[in-house]
Amino acid sequence: MANRLAQTTSPYLLQHADNPVDWWPWSPEAFEEARRRGVPVLLSVGYASCHWCHVMAHESFEDAATADYLNAHFVPVKVDREERPDVDAVYMEAVQAATGQGGWPMTVFLTAEAEPFYFGTYFPPEPRHGMPSFQQVLEGVVAAWSDRREEVAEVAGRIVRDLAGRSLTTGEGNLPGEPELAQALLRLTRDYDEKHGGFGGAPKFPPSMVIEFLLRHHARTGAEGALQMAADSCAAMARGGIYDQLGGGFARYSVDREWVVPHFEKMLYDNALLCRVYAHLWRATGSDLARRVALETADFMVRELRTTEGGFASALDADSEDAQGRHVEGAFYVWTPAQLREVLGEEDAAFAAEHFGVTEEGTFEEGSSVLRLVGAGETDTTDAARVDDVRARLLAARELRVRPERDDKIVAAWNGLAIAALAETGAYFGRPDLVERATEAADLLVRVHMGDVARLCRTSKDGRAGDNSGVLEDYGDVAEGFLALASVTGEGAWLEFAGFLLDIVLQHFTGEGGQMFDAADDAEQLIRRPQDPTDSATPAGWTAAAGALLSYAAHTGSEAHRTAAEGALGIVGALGPKAPRFIGWGLAVAEALLDGPREVAVAGPVAGELHRAALLGRAPGAVVAAGEGPDAGYEFPLLVDRPLVGGEPTAYVCRHFVCDAPTTDAGELAAKLGG
Repeated sequence: MANRLAQTTSPYLLQHADNPVDWWPWSPEAFEEARRRGVPVLLSVGYASCHWCHVMAHESFEDAATADYLNAHFVPVKVDREERPDVDAVYMEAVQAATGQGGWPMTVFLTAEAEPFYFGTYFPPEPRHGMPSFQQVLEGVVAAWSDRREEVAEVAGRIVRDLAGRSLTTGEGNLPGEPELAQALLRLTRDYDEKHGGFGGAPKFPPSMVIEFLLRHHARTGAEGALQMAADSCAAMARGGIYDQLGGGFARYSVDREWVVPHFEKMLYDNALLCRVYAHLWRATGSDLARRVALETADFMVRELRTTEGGFASALDADSEDAQGRHVEGAFYVWTPAQLREVLGEEDAAFAAEHFGVTEEGTFEEGSSVLRLVGAGETDTTDAARVDDVRARLLAARELRVRPERDDKIVAAWNGLAIAALAETGAYFGRPDLVERATEAADLLVRVHMGDVARLCRTSKDGRAGDNSGVLEDYGDVAEGFLALASVTGEGAWLEFAGFLLDIVLQHFTGEGGQMFDAADDAEQLIRRPQDPTDSATPAGWTAAAGALLSYAAHTGSEAHRTAAEGALGIVGALGPKAPRFIGWGLAVAEALLDGPREVAVAGPVAGELHRAALLGRAPGAVVAAGEGPDAGYEFPLLVDRPLVGGEPTAYVCRHFVCDAPTTDAGELAAKLGG
């Protein structure tokens, strides 16, 4: 019999709707039930494409005996972390503080007042590698709850007080300047993996936000080391197994430091961020590899993640069914030499094996290999036609395999990132279809996620808005996407929509001394109001909002928005020199602040030569307004009193609305903007 999760729209919760566990969604009613029965709450947090979430579900939550015990002694609550990042953030902070590590599935035991008292992540069905079994954990918690209730209450109260007592030193008044950004670059240089690219060891995640900082820093200062780290990291990822060499798009992370074997789930946010990174790298270097990867990643998002409503789905699962009918990780993507021969024949299979690094021993499990580029370099075109032919045939054969499941929910923030990436990539490479896909996704966000009141909801599915309120990253990333779309299309409505969202940021997410909060002041009250300025897999809501506020202020001259952006960036001055890998987007926004950011007004046709030169300018965080005619200034304040010169399309480059001499020459404009 289906449990209460059957009434939800979350793909992750729906995966558990037929469990024998009597799950509740996160709700006041669940905690009231725990209070009525006098039992603790088991909080289980995960997401639809999480491999170990599937493992624990199969081992424990689908097991009738385990479910019977859970139902008798707990109120089980299941949360989709992608729908409720506020709930996830609060309890993950507690898990990490108590255990020194975190991850998903997250398993937390709570009182009926939602106070945590015992923590963990994945628990196996039997004791393993020093971990207790899930049944042992459940029995231990029940014993403590029954025999030592006062001790449990004391532990829970102490944890809540500890969380509530944590405060951030925001660095108020300490705007990041040249010394702080130079120190951040030096620290990154020390953490850089010179042999394999990227930062740190295994597992290794794509450093998207850090690369944006490096590219902006190089554009502003000319620091060649910054550009080299960015370019080499991008090349290593693009040639590695983390990149899908057949279909395009990036997996979540590499389990090794060499980028050979990925964790195979593909997330919208990673691909949106990396699409933009490679487009910006091409803008800086003209790299053919960067161009190819940017376009292939954009095409992957449109082909495999776009929904019928025009938005972009959250993720593709890591697991799928293999030829033996087993549900295993990576089955859709990996190859053996025998499989190559079956598709390509002996001669082409030998060529493909050498080019893509497929060996008899394999680089993955059971003698299979993840495809990588280990053959000729990108500039060697000797076998380019043959490579293209082999790729096409392998891709066609792969399409006959059982595809990974897709998480079809639309997350506002991640769609904002995709809108920015597709709009810019389409503009750079003459692909108006990509700009159109970005516009359709933006239309969906306005129509479904904003509704009539311009307050964002976090998610939607099948054109139906979800029940969860947008968090700070939703407002910051959607505003960022709208601002990028405004610059590319010359449609001022997107600037106006961004202003609506950023006014809500000022009203409901901004605190004293430049602080930003991840949840609005009128959102559901948890045991702590979540607040984190550091990047995770996506830009922190704190610095995403700061970047959008800064860009909007550059477009409009709004002192309130610029003041809020500067206040928020104080945290970058405090954390950037110490932990640059974890505040990369904040450092990128700080580069824009130091550069102005520059305001570019193009009085002339959208998509004309001057407009394209403006968009290709590398000045960090520069904003672009383009249009002609009497209405252009109404839509874009930057175009007010910016006439044509000699009847020709004219560009004005300004800082703080003080402009250089206008130019009608695209080459001169490019030189002004570092193009």
